[in-house]
Amino acid sequence: MASHRYTHAIVCRIPNSFKTKALGIWGEIDLDVAKRQHEEYCKVLRGIGLDVIELPPDENLPDCVFVEDTAVVCNGTALICRPGHPARQKEVEIIRTIIKKELELPIIEIADPKATIDGGDVLFTGREFFVGLTDRTNEAGACALAAAFPEYPVTPIRVSHKLHLKSLLSMAGPDILCVSEGKESKSVLKRIEQEASFRYQTVTVPDPGAANCIYANGTLIHAAEFPESIKVFEEKVDFNKIALNVSELQKANGALTCSCILIKKTKYLKKL
Repeated sequence: MASHRYTHAIVCRIPNSFKTKALGIWGEIDLDVAKRQHEEYCKVLRGIGLDVIELPPDENLPDCVFVEDTAVVCNGTALICRPGHPARQKEVEIIRTIIKKELELPIIEIADPKATIDGGDVLFTGREFFVGLTDRTNEAGACALAAAFPEYPVTPIRVSHKLHLKSLLSMAGPDILCVSEGKESKSVLKRIEQEASFRYQTVTVPDPGAANCIYANGTLIHAAEFPESIKVFEEKVDFNKIALNVSELQKANGALTCSCILIKKTKYLKKL
């Protein structure tokens, strides 16, 4: 069974420019609330046993808080992504440095100049990868992921109407997929079930925004903004759960997984 155990998380604080210049803003962002929510996010990650590496905000990169899109780390190796939106491609530079020099992990660069891939389109189940083919991630990007992690099956899944695959579904537990009742989520789930090398359980929530959650170190972190979906988690999930509010990040198409890179560093002993 996949353990989803991690030792570290990389996060980035929110720049002031996020309020007006982040991509995809659909509502007025309260920057002070956003920063408080992010502080609580980091606190929760530390609370489940992660060493959290907090990067300073970069005012020239309004979306830098969404670090998930910059790298995919698995089995102690990091694939440095090439985000599909040109405005975000500089975000990978500091992430590359942190992973290589501070965490001392081997990195893999994407060789194909035509390849693009956002980490938000990469769902790792612990047994295999699914890669959303979206406006940000193309087939060459999926091939780059497959080349980086040949020990796992990699299945491309075409996604429409949504920014990232993990806005439609995510891991809610060991071998448990969380999906919403929305038409696109159900369609993507059906395709995954057809292509998967393993049969997964599912938890279906009524709110589209609740389908993105984090499962790490035996704990499910789910969105606190959706009471009806919280009822489903309470009923269906029998291990540790934490409700976390990221409402202000959602106004720029952010979600729970977007703001961290989870890493398991082997032979790592946390200092007492």
